[in-house]
Amino acid sequence: MTQTKHSKPIKQINASTIKQITPMTFKNYLLAKGFSKSTTEVYQKELLIYITWCDINNIEAEEATYNEVIGYVQKLRKQQVSQATIQKYLNSIKHYYNWLVKRNLRTDNPVLNINIKGIKRRILHDILNKQELEKIYFDYKNSPSKTLSKKRNEIIISLLIYQGLNTNSLKNLEVQDIKLREGKIHIKSARRSNERTLKLEAHQVLDLMDYTLQVRQLILNKTNKETDLLLVSLGTSSDLNGAITKLIKTLKKQDKKVQNLKQIRASVITNWLKNYNLREVQYFAGHRFVSSTEAYLINDLEDLQEDIEKYHPTN
Repeated sequence: MTQTKHSKPIKQINASTIKQITPMTFKNYLLAKGFSKSTTEVYQKELLIYITWCDINNIEAEEATYNEVIGYVQKLRKQQVSQATIQKYLNSIKHYYNWLVKRNLRTDNPVLNINIKGIKRRILHDILNKQELEKIYFDYKNSPSKTLSKKRNEIIISLLIYQGLNTNSLKNLEVQDIKLREGKIHIKSARRSNERTLKLEAHQVLDLMDYTLQVRQLILNKTNKETDLLLVSLGTSSDLNGAITKLIKTLKKQDKKVQNLKQIRASVITNWLKNYNLREVQYFAGHRFVSSTEAYLINDLEDLQEDIEKYHPTN
């Protein structure tokens, strides 16, 4: 573990302490969550320091209360450990208690409501849950307009909400990337993203079949365009920037919770993290690095409540 400039080391970890938390079992839990080997090792080391502190203070780590965890935080602060480092240690402890809850060794996680002030956090977006995302899609789809642009936009919205695509991925999709018989879509790699093949929802397959066989051809005929791109604008431009800008304005009028496409993608990724491990979500999102996926964990307020303005350790 890296110490801050002014921090002092806590007592060395002994063999009995290591045995207490069965590190291999905890390690397997972290790996199953999708954390890298190096991150897992760091979490284990930081957790062992906490367990040692508990042992020194005659505290059963598995049964530690909220106030006892706060005591550990206060100890770190007295050692002049930085706020950011304290929060980092708490993240390791949080995973430990999540692991204990999963094993039915306790029913709560005493770390969840602890927030360390003085840390600049990256609040990504106001996250929409799965039901709110699907409502955006179906409200738009069920609106009375039957224009070609609306039919195309239905495809755009469905790919945003069910596959979490960003603007660049949408603009670069080609007809051959849609595998209707397999019920899948292939997204090519880009400068900042990896390629991946994602499953389509059943209703998407039907809508994409109608779009590729009829609607898209009508758009091409109307605009005199020849292109392999899946999504075609109805204007003279070859890109979708104007169409997407108009679409977002429409969605914001339809639902006041909608902010922009980045918010929708962030919501999709955050919701994925509730049901899949980090490595799986990294693949779904096309992230080159798992750290990019980890950044979205802060949006999951059911698991991480660190951004609620509650400052408990006052001294």
